[in-house]
Amino acid sequence: MIDALFTSIFTVILAIVSLYKWVIIISALLSWVNPDPNNPIVQMLYRLTEPAYALVRKFIPTVFGGIDLAPIIIIFTLIFLETFLGRLFTGM
Repeated sequence: MIDALFTSIFTVILAIVSLYKWVIIISALLSWVNPDPNNPIVQMLYRLTEPAYALVRKFIPTVFGGIDLAPIIIIFTLIFLETFLGRLFTGM
């Protein structure tokens, strides 16, 4: 019973990490086309991604040649986290 509970919690955590990775990817792709800032979807994506971007920018300079590398750093971090947690959870 407890194993099923932990497995369900870990599955939800992995799904959230995977979903956030896709939110970052979609937000980065949208930034290339300069979308309407009044669009509710664009505003939602901005509110979901900007805190993570600000956290990365606080510790690492991410703008090189006019290109912001914060989304790439976050995506690699999320891939690492997803892989690490997946291996950790399956090893239990």
